[in-house]
Amino acid sequence: MSSKKKKKQGAPMSSAGLVRFYEESNIGLKLKPAYIIGISVVFTVLIILASHIPI
Repeated sequence: MSSKKKKKQGAPMSSAGLVRFYEESNIGLKLKPAYIIGISVVFTVLIILASHIPI
């Protein structure tokens, strides 16, 4: 066996190393895409129904 230790390789430098696209952010609300679609559909239906209510 070799006595050399393997160096841990990082990601290649891109965009001056500012952000790596595979880093996961722990900031913010995480929702499944299906929830976003459902909320959008409900919001759209509510807007359509509200536009037909006479004032």
